[in-house]
Amino acid sequence: MPEVVQLRSAGVAAIFDVPPSGSPRLLHWGADPGELDESGLAAIAATADPPVLNSSLDRPRRFALLPTEAEGWSGSPGLAGHLAGTNTTPRFSLTSYDLDTAALVVRLADATTGLELTLSYRLDRYGVLTANAEVHRASGDGLYDLAELRLLLPLPERASEILDLTGKWCRERSPQRTPVRDGAHRRAVRRGRTGHDAALLTVVGTPGFGFRSGEVWAAHVAWSGDQEYVVERLPEGAGANSSILGGGELLRAGEIRLAAGDTYRSPDLVFVWSADGLDGLSERLHSHVRAFAAHPSSPRPLVLNTWEAVYFDHDLDRLTALAERAAQIGVERFVLDDGWFAGRRGDHAGLGDWWVDPDVWPKGLGPLVDRVHALGMQFGLWVEPEMVNLDSDLVREHPSWLLAPEAGTPVPWRNQYVLDLANPEASAYLLERLDALVTEYRIDFLKWDHNRDLHEAVSNGGPGVHRQTKALYALLDELIARHPALEIESCASGGARVDLGILQRTHRVWASDCNDPVERQSIQRWTGLLLPPELVGGHVGPATAHTTHRTTDLSFRLATALFGHAGLEWDLTSCTAEELETLKAWTSLYRELRPLLHGGTTVRADVLDSETLLSGVVAPDRTEAVYTWARLGTSGAAQSGRITFPGLDPAQVYQVRVRTELGLPKLHEIAEPTWYTDGITIPGAILTTLGLPMPTLAPAQAAVLHLTKASERR
Repeated sequence: MPEVVQLRSAGVAAIFDVPPSGSPRLLHWGADPGELDESGLAAIAATADPPVLNSSLDRPRRFALLPTEAEGWSGSPGLAGHLAGTNTTPRFSLTSYDLDTAALVVRLADATTGLELTLSYRLDRYGVLTANAEVHRASGDGLYDLAELRLLLPLPERASEILDLTGKWCRERSPQRTPVRDGAHRRAVRRGRTGHDAALLTVVGTPGFGFRSGEVWAAHVAWSGDQEYVVERLPEGAGANSSILGGGELLRAGEIRLAAGDTYRSPDLVFVWSADGLDGLSERLHSHVRAFAAHPSSPRPLVLNTWEAVYFDHDLDRLTALAERAAQIGVERFVLDDGWFAGRRGDHAGLGDWWVDPDVWPKGLGPLVDRVHALGMQFGLWVEPEMVNLDSDLVREHPSWLLAPEAGTPVPWRNQYVLDLANPEASAYLLERLDALVTEYRIDFLKWDHNRDLHEAVSNGGPGVHRQTKALYALLDELIARHPALEIESCASGGARVDLGILQRTHRVWASDCNDPVERQSIQRWTGLLLPPELVGGHVGPATAHTTHRTTDLSFRLATALFGHAGLEWDLTSCTAEELETLKAWTSLYRELRPLLHGGTTVRADVLDSETLLSGVVAPDRTEAVYTWARLGTSGAAQSGRITFPGLDPAQVYQVRVRTELGLPKLHEIAEPTWYTDGITIPGAILTTLGLPMPTLAPAQAAVLHLTKASERR
């Protein structure tokens, strides 16, 4: 008889059928049916098989943990490969398994290929299911070419609508929806990095699911290289279920070739279920990410980055004045961006030569660093270690270190090319230079950039993306091991490397190169689907955004940047006295609200008008919350009506007030609702069920609403 086992946590259950031989399968992933005795588990197993269909297999179809044609599965295989064109249809059977309260590990083997496969599933205390696969070539001659390896889970028929994200430079994380249809919805990434158009999460749910409603299942590939997401439905279903969800690393031809004794380990696939819509997914994922060893434990310092202040025009006196002005308004981390290293007077030269430019900095960076530290701020530095310009001493001395085919370099991108990190000499050089810079200048923070896709990524004559990604992780891990207090930002021409692989070893992401708050409202909202606010860098730029040329009010820029790891990217020496006073008040408000913003639960209201957004963070005990009510553009409706506030405790009574430190938003009405002007004490039950009539803001405006506990409801 098969053994039915279950993992249970935080209202989630994963129930597996583990037969004495043959292929294990997942019987259920989703809502926890409760503690089941043997008869209950047996009942699930007894009802797991679908009918035998016409013109079909002569037995019920089963969807295995490793689905292949051997079980009659005609969709995307869990594993595909070959031995010199042979042994293309392995038949894996169970050899052993281990089970504890949080994890199941199953081991399978195929005699003809000599492959041993280990599948691991761990359900954490937040209800997040992390899965990975390891393929070991135990024996055999020749090389086994592993072409595809996916982790796939079945979904019920009611999971019938897909949401994932796409985007471009300065417009990352744009949502898109489609019905689940017969065939495959496949998102393949061949960029060598996660990409501006990354899916981020692939979510499948009940029709019309939103932030606060619907049952949803989601997958995330925790990997920073090529990757694939797939949702697939066949007319015959997936066992007793309807469709499948999953993905893995996208492998190039010949990229993984296993000789006897070799092992390939897949990236982690992070699977999440929620009965409470997208916010339910985010709550689980944010808790999961906050448990990472690399997750920052100290308050997130308010940043000033110099890029939009000075660009490549580095001058000690100018930058010192900028640092002094930053310290006066409450900045806590000063980051020197691109332009400090040898030959870097523009983007055409210098990448790879990680030495301070003696012409621009005749005394090195020491005078600036010393002044920044003396002002009580941390010092950060921009680097782009994976990239080189052809016009650099490094490439002139080591042209073989390029990640490129023998036929020549790929098409340039921002005048730059890629350094082959899988070359031990190249990685050793980078580690030595970064280690030396961090040590000499007591650097607290690195803004680690990555400004191009990897095209024709050939390393040592073969496909190089997998090796490049692993080498990047090794470089980051070793640098952090040498400097445990160092923090690193994952920046990739904005938000093109946002994933839970890179965030196992970095401390925040740069969500986008666009600081225009109209664009940023959406970018940050959807980045928050995966990441908590403290990991998402958001900066206030000058009035006219250099990426969109749109001009917006300071209050809107401040309100938008507040809901993340906040910072500035602005020449403060050009600000008026009034602007500086407002900025100082904003930095004080950020520090006041920082524990709430970076430790609470992210919530987003389902507002029908796409031009208005209500988002917020609620304290874990629900005694405090802060929301932003934002308007991006005009609407057909003259007023928004009552809008409910998500996440609050109906049993509490709240004091609601508008925080005015940033300046009040402009209104598109004669008079605002009385509560907006005077504040109001109101039961949580009213806020969560009836809501408040919201002011009609002018376009590109936002109000920050702060709710605190007034008293226990009597």
